[in-house]
Amino acid sequence: MEVLMKKKMQMLMAAVAMVALAGTSVLAATGKCTVTEIKKNVVVLDCGKSAAKFKVNDKVKIKTIKKKAIEGC
Repeated sequence: MEVLMKKKMQMLMAAVAMVALAGTSVLAATGKCTVTEIKKNVVVLDCGKSAAKFKVNDKVKIKTIKKKAIEGC
């Protein structure tokens, strides 16, 4: 009887952990865009076909691609 109760508690704890982990994940749209225009504090991006993934007033995080230095002889 005690073993059965321990198994039930373990299953309950595992279920709670799975719900907690799934609840904290955030789904975000991703896309590769090119800066086409800059006016004072406004940046215009061209995202091509992936633009449909974004909505008005979505917050966007921009990460630039760092260019590697080319070393000569």
